[in-house]
Amino acid sequence: MHDYLIVGAGFAGSVCAERLASAGKTVLLIDRRAHIGGNAYDCLDQAGVLVHPYGPHIFHTNSERIFEYLSRFTDWRFYEHRVLAQVDGRLYPIPINRTTINSLYGLDLREDEVETYLDKVREPRPRIATSEDVVLSSVGRDLCEKFFRGYTRKQWGLDLSELAGSVAARIPTRTNDDDRYFTDKFQFMPSEGYARMFERMLSHPNIEVRLGVDYFEHRASLRARHIVFTGPIDAFFDFRFGKLPYRSLRFEHEHLPSTAQFQPTGTVNFPNDHAYTRITEFRHLTGQPHEGTSIVREYPQADGEPYYPIPAPANEALYKQYEALALEEKNVTFVGRLAQYRYYNMDQIVGSALVATDKLLRQQVNG
Repeated sequence: MHDYLIVGAGFAGSVCAERLASAGKTVLLIDRRAHIGGNAYDCLDQAGVLVHPYGPHIFHTNSERIFEYLSRFTDWRFYEHRVLAQVDGRLYPIPINRTTINSLYGLDLREDEVETYLDKVREPRPRIATSEDVVLSSVGRDLCEKFFRGYTRKQWGLDLSELAGSVAARIPTRTNDDDRYFTDKFQFMPSEGYARMFERMLSHPNIEVRLGVDYFEHRASLRARHIVFTGPIDAFFDFRFGKLPYRSLRFEHEHLPSTAQFQPTGTVNFPNDHAYTRITEFRHLTGQPHEGTSIVREYPQADGEPYYPIPAPANEALYKQYEALALEEKNVTFVGRLAQYRYYNMDQIVGSALVATDKLLRQQVNG
């Protein structure tokens, strides 16, 4: 019998496995997929270009602890992600900044004048509850319609007015020309890719990895003193209160053999055109030299692999019912985006896993 059974070999499960194994515990890590790394897994496509099969994963964090922890398993390539949005046939920086506003409206505003302009177009709300409240009170109606409403409908299957304010709050508005998508202190990509980083993380002799193993098919025969579960929390409890809603994605990968560069930035968003939300060109992210280039288009959908918990009041209330059950499970720890029903970034998942393993190890010491 292992000390720990960890379900899921993505960031949450792999970090937990490494921390527990390094503390002298024996770990069995399983995943129903044929590879480690979860959705952050990367690999070479048929043309030899390093791609992210499950969509782009851009690492960024303000946490020195998280960055230093992951640095044990990878060297880094400095990379600041930039995104453009296509509106009426032209490309504009997103998040909205001074360049966006001046280019869109044919203006020549200074930084202080941008703030004055936004003050004129904003629609202040007495209470900020939904993403519509966030956007209208930040940039007003025209910018909302051009950049946010259509993208939200495609991405979430909901109108801005139906989505929790926390979603739109993730995207800032700037009065300067800073066109970086993130402003975190640490912005890097693993120099050899995510898969290699996970391989190093899981190379500890106390970790046994079994791939192609579905927990729900084999749970009766899997034995451990404690379980760390990183899958969907509603599935763990056999959907007792009903299914938690998730958004899924379909990915359309394409290699362009004679194209040195397909688009000017790593990602281009399409808030109003096409069925897909964005196109990412991977060589911007990796810096890999190649005679061709590889891209991916993302099509949000209701059915399929659960990627994004949908932040809405009714969904949060349903999750709270499952959370109450989870708190009663003395020998199970729930960690990660699906297990905690949270729209976590990668660094937040790593941080959550570090906190969870710290707690587990303290409990054993004090136990």
